[in-house]
Amino acid sequence: MSAHLRGDAGDARAPVDRQALLLAAYESLMHASRRILLSAEAGDWEALIEQEADYLVRVERIKRMDAQQPLDDGAASRKAALLEQILEQDLEIRRRLVERREELGRLIGSSRRQQALSRAYGPLQGGMPIDAAHRFGPPEP
Repeated sequence: MSAHLRGDAGDARAPVDRQALLLAAYESLMHASRRILLSAEAGDWEALIEQEADYLVRVERIKRMDAQQPLDDGAASRKAALLEQILEQDLEIRRRLVERREELGRLIGSSRRQQALSRAYGPLQGGMPIDAAHRFGPPEP
């Protein structure tokens, strides 16, 4: 059996291959984060929710890989750059989610006010205001 298949410490290719796989996983996570951000920018909240589930699976997979694979300086530097991009995108995603939450809060508040008015005053007849000018007398000159 070759040293590569046995995973002998003398085989320099095995650690590099695992590093490359780990970095590829981080690249993939960064692209997944970008897709989530694009969905948030487009207001496509259903797609964002679906993508978020996939993203979390990727994060868990990377956690396991990362715990098992030390990185050389070059790979560690690339990982840091990818993490920085991921965190920047995550910050923007969160900002947009907060905006959406506030928008939904305003809509809910408006709906509650309309319901309260409807309960207090009842539905308007035909959706038109009632002419009550005759109750207040003639207009003053």
